[in-house]
Amino acid sequence: MKIGLLHVPGALPALENFGGLPTHLVNSKGMVNGKPAHKVLDAIIIPGGSIVESGSVSPFLGSEIKNMARNGSLILGICSGFQVLAEKTDIGRKSPCPILKEGLGLLDVTFHPMISNDRVEAELVDDSPLTQGLKGQAITGFHCHTYGDIRGEAQPIMYSLIKRADYQDDPRKVLSGVKNEEGNVVGTMVHAALDENPILRKNILQYLDATEVDIKNIEKRNKVLMGRLKGEIGINTGIKASYLMDPPSNQMHPPVLMMASTASDSGKTFLTTGLVGVLRKKGYRVAVLKVGPDVRDLIPSLYLNKENMEPFSSIRIGGLGWEDLPRVLEDLLARNYHLVLIEGVMSIFTGLLNEKIPYSAAEIAKAANIPVILVSSCNKGGIETAALDLAVHVEMMQNLGIKARGVILNKVYHEGIAQKVLGYLKTRTGVELASSVPKVKMEVRGGTPELEIKLDDFCLNAMKTVEKYLNPDELVKLAEFPSFQGYMTHQDILEGFKIGPKEDENRKTGI
Repeated sequence: MKIGLLHVPGALPALENFGGLPTHLVNSKGMVNGKPAHKVLDAIIIPGGSIVESGSVSPFLGSEIKNMARNGSLILGICSGFQVLAEKTDIGRKSPCPILKEGLGLLDVTFHPMISNDRVEAELVDDSPLTQGLKGQAITGFHCHTYGDIRGEAQPIMYSLIKRADYQDDPRKVLSGVKNEEGNVVGTMVHAALDENPILRKNILQYLDATEVDIKNIEKRNKVLMGRLKGEIGINTGIKASYLMDPPSNQMHPPVLMMASTASDSGKTFLTTGLVGVLRKKGYRVAVLKVGPDVRDLIPSLYLNKENMEPFSSIRIGGLGWEDLPRVLEDLLARNYHLVLIEGVMSIFTGLLNEKIPYSAAEIAKAANIPVILVSSCNKGGIETAALDLAVHVEMMQNLGIKARGVILNKVYHEGIAQKVLGYLKTRTGVELASSVPKVKMEVRGGTPELEIKLDDFCLNAMKTVEKYLNPDELVKLAEFPSFQGYMTHQDILEGFKIGPKEDENRKTGI
């Protein structure tokens, strides 16, 4: 028995494990080991990612998926894979007019902008190869999408209970899964459903009439397949990587480093992605986490390093996100990562004075004694302004007892000026690392900072940039083992705002 997994640029074939079901990879021409997919496979899983936005489904591939549908083979699309099976997707979230991308038309629905990043429960409302016999029950998983408003006539099979939509509190049930009339084509927006709900995996195997021998062969082939997937950085890049030896057995916790910024659109996602890719190439196993709920920011990093999205991937702040910091640190204890890299949210101080605690990346860093690399972009206020932003932010971090270990000037347009202000920053703040990265030109970006239409181009550009302009090994040395000390009080924060810059011989002003 053979179960395919779509493997094209923009797909995320390792964001989840798909119940350990995939046994073969399907390429952009719809081929499996040199043969047409519809002649080889019993089923195909189309994963999430940016497949529709990337335009990765070639006419050959589309024809093969349609042939499989006509043959009665099982087709399961997840998130972006669901969109592939639909009629159309409107990717124009910030456009005054719809920007429509055609799907294969196997499911009578259209997709429209609606952001959701929740951990969810989904109520099952009808039978399908996935949900047979489970009507009225609920499953768990997570959403991670920008286009989640589903409209159309296809038969619903599940509705997700979400807490937020488009960055606003908006508790409600939304359509999150449908099937075609014949029942063999299924789409869902719920990631990790097969992993977290073993009954769904069992249903698929029963639908395929899998014998015990078939199941054992599937498990054996899946293990080989996942080893092959994780041995390459990205998809079809030709960049191979093998893990270093595991960390020492007496290591209590993997070291942690936070990548934060002075403002949104600083480029921290770009630099985090590049750092993860380069470290993976060097043999490091890196976990990437996000402060706050918007786990879409992690997608480029996960595209490169082939790690799953985990419940601890989102650190809760102000009730927004997946897991509280103490639980995140506890969950990481049993993991053999060489490094945990945390991406901040907006400015490191955004939300610091909110009555909810914690509500900022600064509070997360302080609470667990996590060292921070601070990024500032030069594309809006210029290099000098970016440098002053960094200096003031670092001094406030130091006033609050947060470990500011390094600064990065990003999107630099004049290297001479950058070198002058880097010297100023090291002298004034005493940080161990001060670096600059030039502005990188990319042909296509997505409609939001979190989603790159050309995911593969974004990721490979990020890797090349970090390799050329930063020293990943030096950055890794700045990481430290975390220790949860408790959150700052409002009084602690207010006291930090009262303290001016410290005057000593290591802090001299003047550019």
